[in-house]
Amino acid sequence: MTNQIFLYAGAFLPFFWGVAHLFPTKNVVSSFGDISQDNRRIITMEWIIEGVALIFLGIMVAAVTHIDYRSNISLAVYWISFIMLNTLSLVSLMTGSRIKFLPFKLCPLIFTTSSLLIILGALI
Repeated sequence: MTNQIFLYAGAFLPFFWGVAHLFPTKNVVSSFGDISQDNRRIITMEWIIEGVALIFLGIMVAAVTHIDYRSNISLAVYWISFIMLNTLSLVSLMTGSRIKFLPFKLCPLIFTTSSLLIILGALI
């Protein structure tokens, strides 16, 4: 039971953070000031893609946990999610954490915490 709590908590964090990405997209893009329409579209696309990818990771972990958290497929999903979240954490640490905007500084913490919850849930 404890492992399922860890797994669902680890799934909730990226899902929540992904949803949180979608709401401020317009404000984030406008904060770049006077940029070309192409750059505006690229930033919008990338911001939405990160949000959707995080939502997908959260849903995938929650789904396999709900179906059968002990199966080999579930274990593979947990490890892949662990690797993906830590990769995103590293990228965020090297880029976004240098920005003064607080949510960017939270990304590595949220991604790493989520990955650790998932792997703990998978291993205990």
